[in-house]
Amino acid sequence: MFTSGLQHVAAMYAGVVAPPLIVGAAVGLSAKELTFLTGASLFTAGLATFLQTLGIWKIGARLPFVNGVTFAGVAPMLAIVDTTRDKDDALPIIFGAIIVAGLLGFLAAPFFSKLVRFFPPVVTGTVITLIGISLLPVAFGWAQGPVPGADDYGSAQNLGLAGLTLLVVLALRRFTRGFVKQIAVLIGLVIGTLIAIPFGATDFGPVAEADVIGFPTPFHFGAPQFALAAIVSMCVVMVVSMTESTADMLALGEIVDRRADEKTIAAGLRADTLGSAISPLFNGFMCSAFAQNVGLVAMTKIRSRFVVACGGGFLVLMGLCPMAAALIAVVPRPVLGGAGVVLFGSVAASGIQTLVKAGLEKDNNVLILAVSLAVGIIPISAPEFYHAFPETAKIILDSGISTGCVAAVVLNLLFNHLGKRRDADEVTAPMEPGGEISAQRTAGSSAEPAH
Repeated sequence: MFTSGLQHVAAMYAGVVAPPLIVGAAVGLSAKELTFLTGASLFTAGLATFLQTLGIWKIGARLPFVNGVTFAGVAPMLAIVDTTRDKDDALPIIFGAIIVAGLLGFLAAPFFSKLVRFFPPVVTGTVITLIGISLLPVAFGWAQGPVPGADDYGSAQNLGLAGLTLLVVLALRRFTRGFVKQIAVLIGLVIGTLIAIPFGATDFGPVAEADVIGFPTPFHFGAPQFALAAIVSMCVVMVVSMTESTADMLALGEIVDRRADEKTIAAGLRADTLGSAISPLFNGFMCSAFAQNVGLVAMTKIRSRFVVACGGGFLVLMGLCPMAAALIAVVPRPVLGGAGVVLFGSVAASGIQTLVKAGLEKDNNVLILAVSLAVGIIPISAPEFYHAFPETAKIILDSGISTGCVAAVVLNLLFNHLGKRRDADEVTAPMEPGGEISAQRTAGSSAEPAH
């Protein structure tokens, strides 16, 4: 439980600390304040993970889910910072907007969860595949280095470290068994970090400079402020976050063989939204389920929610002990990238496994899959595709998971629900000549009925 929980933390650490670092830098925080904001995000991510895995009353999906800071909120938060005259007010305004969005999302959770009946295997499989595909560019970015545009970004050394880490993980998965096989990613991260030391890619400076104990003082940056424009912006982010969390819960339900029904999704969304509403109290940001950890569950087959709750405990401890948080941060970004290829690729593979059960012999389902995948891949393959749209719309459109999910749900309604006829399933199989199938049907219709 200890090592598997730590493995979950290692897989999602970079995703948790990136948003506070980006927003904090935009506000102009000092290095010490940035460390404080990062620790607060780790602490609140741990609390949200407890809510999701262990649950209280009707709150928490009780699935092996890690919760952390959603990256969907970064762009609108930066916009709030840019439009705030006094930068000292930026974080209080952001925190106030997140509190309101979290509370409204909590009230909307049971209604939002009713959409689950519109998520058959063709929809869930498409969304799970998109989650994996959307996360892979993150791993590729990590593999190139920590700072885009730097002299060593994408260097042979960084890519080599990523490749070596990937090889170590693959070798452990192939040639070991039992416990060692289950923690292959964690061992790969440790070995990759050790290999990186002679190349100067591992920096232990933050560990030496970090405090041993530090508690995220409530409202450290000031009491929350409530600005209408900021609230509307964060409410839009909350809708996006709830859509992605619903997709993640459906994906994880398939992986652990416990289908996420309406009740489970409602409880999971309550945990997401309540965690988001509480987070600003301790100077944290909006929380949502972390898709990258779904890949870890799929690969290791460790399905216990208590293992992930243990990971949440590590997050809380790191929030209370900056030195521990800095120790995890020692893992070089290229090493994380090498492990990320396996993790995120496993998510996409799980989606393909679900699509196998989706009835792709039907043209309708093939069209749903084809168009939804295309829509979801737009932000990856053509990042500037929506450049002419308003910033508020781009919050949704730039999330391939959200747009692909919406497209799959709408197309499923159009092709498989609205005005559906009983003979609608008798369609031409994809990529097969129509003449041959027509001949088969003609032959079948002239044959004697079976007894």
